Amino acid sequence: MDVTKLDDRSLIINYLEGNEKCFEILLTRHRDKIYTSIYLFVRDRDLAEDIFQDVFIKIIDTLRKGKYNHEGKFLQWAMRISYNMCVDNFRRSKRRTKVSSTETFDIFDILESGDDNMETTMIKSQLHSKVRELVDQLPPEQREVVVLRHYADMSFKEISQITRVSINTALGRMRYALINMRKLVEDNHLVLK
Repeated sequence: MDVTKLDDRSLIINYLEGNEKCFEILLTRHRDKIYTSIYLFVRDRDLAEDIFQDVFIKIIDTLRKGKYNHEGKFLQWAMRISYNMCVDNFRRSKRRTKVSSTETFDIFDILESGDDNMETTMIKSQLHSKVRELVDQLPPEQREVVVLRHYADMSFKEISQITRVSINTALGRMRYALINMRKLVEDNHLVLK
């Protein structure tokens, strides 16, 4: 049996029956999205790695205790755990999160893109930098929706469940985020091309 082709539910069942390789595949399958969403909230590579490890320790404990509900999507459930741990960390540290890159990590390094020439690559890099600066200036609730939608690639339904707001509220926050970003572009005479 090729366990790499199993869906998340089957991987979890096989893991609980003793196949450790299945959990490794599950982790590998979702690692980038979960880590990236954590990093974008905490903006600190070491802290993101610590929270990421804590998330998977909690996932393992929950699975082993038989408390995982197979009706939900594994990634959505894992993202909720990571989101809650980020919020807990935020409350403990009392500092605001921002979306930006550091010398050692840039979200755009892990996003897939086709081969571009050097000019196109430089233009994209500058554009991504400008967009990150705009996202940094948004109010926390709007920034959160932008990060979850565009960086973690979550649906508005998933965002509403993770942030515990209605879908309309999540959509509204995205709308206001886009309005605010457009206003910032106009006020600062930025060219996003």
